[in-house]
Amino acid sequence: MNPDYLYYACAISAVILSGLAKGGFAGVGALAMPILALGVDPVRGAAIMLPILILQDVVGVWSFRHSWDRHVLKVMLPGMAAGVGLGYFFAARVSEIAVMGVLGLISTLFGLHRLWIERGGAIMLPSTSPSWVGVLLGVASGFTSQIAHAGAPPFQMWVLPKRLSRDVLVGTTAIAFAVTNWMKVPAYAALGQFTKANLLATAMLIPLAVVSTMAGVALVRRFDPARFYTLIYVLMVLLGIKLIADALLA
Repeated sequence: MNPDYLYYACAISAVILSGLAKGGFAGVGALAMPILALGVDPVRGAAIMLPILILQDVVGVWSFRHSWDRHVLKVMLPGMAAGVGLGYFFAARVSEIAVMGVLGLISTLFGLHRLWIERGGAIMLPSTSPSWVGVLLGVASGFTSQIAHAGAPPFQMWVLPKRLSRDVLVGTTAIAFAVTNWMKVPAYAALGQFTKANLLATAMLIPLAVVSTMAGVALVRRFDPARFYTLIYVLMVLLGIKLIADALLA
């Protein structure tokens, strides 16, 4: 396939998935970066997606601005900031191939983890786990978010056992990742990724991001969630394995 056609096909698919995730298909967005990495190097792809994610965060933060847990944010955000820093140093010091391999590993582990949960095999931390555990998982969340915009699993491992109400959980998650996405801006700027070409690519994709987010809101109640998410996570594992193989064979 022509490289330009491959990029556009991957970029359009990634933005649609990200929009659907913000519109209600939670978890679908984690498939966006593995797909985008098939058409463009993963660091550039993540930089193209970052402003789109920041714009999409506005809706979630505004909608749940009165429902959030101060303690969770106080514990998790410092660790997430450290994780973003570690992700930056990793991307700055290794090759594009290594980043692609790590993205593949994150995608594979994320997909397998979600499939395990779908089968009722979730293993959670106790609700009383100490704050230092939350800080460490925050570091893991920030790192995976910086590399692959996929920081949700470590974040959820510490937060879900606390059994927050739905609105407080959604609001806390929205605020945490909105702040983290802004933390990533200096990191991607330092990596030299906010080029004119990348920002133009972002601008071209923003209308599609808005439309796909609205479509997610409209469609979320019309699908069988179990079958839909199982397919998504299987695809994520397969894409992750492909990225790992491409990195090893490069």
